[in-house]
This record gives sequence, structure tokens and C-alpha cells, in this order.
Amino acid sequence: MWARFTAVTGLVLAGVLALPGVAMAKPKDLDIPVGTWLAARTHPAVQLTSVSYTADVAVPTPVANLEAIRGLTQQGVAAVQSGKISSDENSIYRWVVQQMAKEPGRYFSPGAPERVVEATAGGLCTGWWVTPDGYMVTAAHCVGQEESELAQTFATQALTKINEKDAADLVASLGDIASDDEIVRTAAKIFQVWNADNIKIRNVQSSLSLLQSLPGGGVDKTAKAVPIELVAKGTVYPGKDVAILKANGQNNLPTVPLGQDSDVRVGDTLYISGFPGTVTQTSIFNIESKLDPAFTEGPYNASRQTPEGVPYIQTQAPSYPGNSGGPVFSKDGNVIGILVGGLIQQDGGSTEGESFVLPVSIVREKLNEKNIKSAESVTTKAYNEALDLFFKNHYSDALPKFREVQALQPNHPYVAKYITDSQQAITAGKDESSSSILPWVLWGGGGLLVLFVLGTLGAVLRGKRRSKVPPSSFPPVPYGAQPGYLPPGQGQYGHPAQHGQHGQPYGVPPQQPYPQRPPYPLPAAPEDTRAVRPQSPYGAPQQKPGPGANTRIAGLEAELEQLRRNMGQRPPDQR
Repeated sequence: MWARFTAVTGLVLAGVLALPGVAMAKPKDLDIPVGTWLAARTHPAVQLTSVSYTADVAVPTPVANLEAIRGLTQQGVAAVQSGKISSDENSIYRWVVQQMAKEPGRYFSPGAPERVVEATAGGLCTGWWVTPDGYMVTAAHCVGQEESELAQTFATQALTKINEKDAADLVASLGDIASDDEIVRTAAKIFQVWNADNIKIRNVQSSLSLLQSLPGGGVDKTAKAVPIELVAKGTVYPGKDVAILKANGQNNLPTVPLGQDSDVRVGDTLYISGFPGTVTQTSIFNIESKLDPAFTEGPYNASRQTPEGVPYIQTQAPSYPGNSGGPVFSKDGNVIGILVGGLIQQDGGSTEGESFVLPVSIVREKLNEKNIKSAESVTTKAYNEALDLFFKNHYSDALPKFREVQALQPNHPYVAKYITDSQQAITAGKDESSSSILPWVLWGGGGLLVLFVLGTLGAVLRGKRRSKVPPSSFPPVPYGAQPGYLPPGQGQYGHPAQHGQHGQPYGVPPQQPYPQRPPYPLPAAPEDTRAVRPQSPYGAPQQKPGPGANTRIAGLEAELEQLRRNMGQRPPDQR
């Protein structure tokens, strides 16, 4: 009996005391939005990347083509005479400058001297770790530009002062109309285009790097550049715009898992993580803000394909310059593609519903070319387990997991804050970990079980101690009964006649101690019990009845008969 009882109570206690599992929880299990769950899990692996160039940049001095400008002026006079433009001087010059901006090369020619500057240029994009030892995925156009594209970049970034001077010279040559802002803006556009068309770039040096927080377990106010090498590169958009990078000397980096193209279909919600230039290239926010990825979401609108057969996904999830190279996730947290581009409005934002994603199958194809296998890091595994506990309000259980993450990856950008948040939640009494609620469970429903176990164990031990009393100290009892028990029907489990009001068994003198009853009823005594002496249930040898034995038996039978009559008159459920 005891072995069976122990097994059953052990199983029940195991259920009461069971700790939370480490299986990956889903947002619906944690009662949080999908976006919140995804952002928390994936942000550590998403990195701000930088490509920078240094070069000697030369542009000739623009020389006005007087004959072409004279002809343009005559056209302006004709436009005034026909009523197409106003006859005031500002309106005429505004019209002339607008025509120049349409075709700057027609009205200006390269001349001497050549103006040379030591220039730097660059751009910021998004990348993400796919292996713990430092392999990263980004977009091809984020790691290098064609010469024509680089010339345009220098024209708008490195030649700003030269462009401004050329525009000022043109406005001054037109007369005292510099106060006309539209003419000044149009003149600036003329030389942005013209200088870009005539630029010469020499001694180009390029470098790739990541911008990360300094060691310390959190995002510091200063970032450091970590060099990274180009491993493989596809063709830029609208081609297979993907690149593989490698940062050396890395280990235990946070990673994100790759999914399959079939994980999503039209109508599903897609999630984009990355660093929009609207944030990274402004002075409004500090470096801490700039190193934190932005998360957007929107529906999978359509499947597209280029004339060369390259597949693309169109999504309504917002994206901006700087998001290029960022991972795109399904609701299950797997990467289903890489953000490549979109149609850009004049204000720098993407045209709604026109962000384009290169499917993850192309990413896998490029990784396979270099025999690179994506893998989950031990850091990510521990971090995700800690997050699941944190979102369940199991702060005491999450805290050691977060500390494990910090030991594995001291540069982890978010774990320090989670450690602080967990400690504050515990102090505020918000912890719902198993260790913190166990006493309440035990003294609630579980407490009854424990009390039952302890009570039963005590009863068994008391019965064993009583079993050592010599058999001769027990009075004779009818056949089929045990000390302290009535015949069947007079004291079985659940029957009203089980116990007296003070806890003493019926049918025996109150002053006599008796062992506990067995866990089963015994058969009724035969009609003739006068000449029967039961063998002791504890193994003692039989003895002949002594003087007065029959008298005691008869007296006991009388007591039992009286008890039966009394029990027939006793109200039910009285104990």
C-alpha cells in the first residue's frame, strides 16, 4: 500500500512543483503582440553597417557657353512677348535658370583650373548575423557602388562647398536678384548635376565596418567601428542584391534563423528590422537611439519578378534609405527575405506599398556558394529562453538566464537593461516565478496534499510502534475483525459508524490503545465464535483461553449488539 501511495503522491507533487519549461513560447502563449515578441528576439542580431570611401576628387571649373546662353535669353524675350511669362526681370531670369537646369551640359563647358579636394563619402545600411562566429548578410548595394553611382555620391556629399560656390557665382552674374530663393535653389541643382557629370575620382580607398556599442553589456554613448570583410556579392537591384560579410575574431554572436520562401504568402504580415536614414543621419537623436533598430510591419502585397527572372516580394511594410540589407521576418520569427529597396518619394520616404524584398532562397543560394551554414548561437538560445520567462513575469527565473547571456556575450546591447528591469520587477513584487509562488500553492490546493501525506505517514509510523505491544495485552475479538474495528457494515470507510465523537473506535474500551485498521473490510464472523481463538495478526503463538475468556467474549458481544442498536438511532454524518 505504502509504495503505491508514494508513487501517486509523487506524481501529484511533481505536477505542483514543476518548473517552467524551456520550449520556445509563442506570442499567443505570452499574451503579447507578435511585433513585440519579434523585436525583442531579433534586435540583438541586427547591426548598423557602414561603407566609407576616401579619394582625391577633381572637377573642372565651369565655363559658360555664351552663345547657348544668348540663344536661351532670346527665347525668354519671345516668351514674354507671347505672354507665357511675366515681363519683370526676376520672372525672366527665373525662367532662364530653370531651362539651364534641364540640360546643364549645354550651357557650361569644362575649363581650367581643375579643382581637387581630398574627399570622404559613405553610407549606412543594415546587416544581420547568421552564424555565431561572424558571418553577416546585407544587400549588395550596401557594400560597394559602381563608378557612376560613386561619382553621384561625391557630387552630393564631398563637393558640397564647390557646388555652393558655383551656384553663387551664377546667381551673381545674373544681377541683383539673389534674394529670389527659387533662383538660388535652381542654380544649386544645376551644378550638382554638372559637377557629377564632370567629376574625376582618383586613389579610391574603401572600407566596411559595423557600428557597435562599446563593451559593457549595454548601448553606450560612444560607438566603435568593427572592421568587416566582403566575402561574396551579387548584382545590385534589380538583380540578386545580396552580399555576405565576415567579422573576424567573433564568437557567441546573437543570430536570427533563416526560413523558407514558402513560410509566407500573399496576405501574410511581414516584419522589417533595420536602421532608417531618417534617424541615423539626423542630429535630433543621440547615438544610443541611432544604434537601436526600427521595426515596421505590413502585408505581403504581391509576388513580382524582374525581366531577368529574379523574384521579389512587394510589401506594404514601410522602409527607408538605410533599411537596405535588413532582415524581413514571418510571424514565427524566421527570416523570409532581405529588404532591398523601394520607390522613394522626394521627402525620402518610401512610396506606400512599394517596398521590395529579395526572398530568402536567394540568400541561401549565396551562402551555399561559400559553404556557409547558418546556425543558432548559444547566446541566442539562452537569450530567447530568458525572454520567454521575462514576458511570463517569471523574473526570478529569467534573471540567471540573462546573466548567462551577459557572460557569453559581454557586448550584448540589450541584456543589461533586461537584468535591471527584472531586478526592479522582483523588488516591486511583480515576480510570478515558480519559486516565488510555491508557498502559496502549497498552502492552497497543494497544502492539503502535503498535510494529507504527513498525516498518513504519521499514522503508519504510529501503527508500527503499536505493533510492538505483546499480543496478550489485547482482549479477544470476534473472528474476522481486527482490534479497533467493527464487523462489516458497522465501521467501514465512509460509514457513519466509523468513529466516535472523540476519535476513539467503537467496540473497544476507550482506555485501550489499538493499531490502525487495515485498508480493506474483513468478512463477518461466523455464528459460533465461542470455541474459536483467532491467530494473532502479528505472528504471536496461539494460547489456550484462560479463565473468564468466555465471559469476556460474551460481554464484548453484548456491547457490540448494544452498539448496533445505538448506531441504528444515530443521525447520519455525525462524527
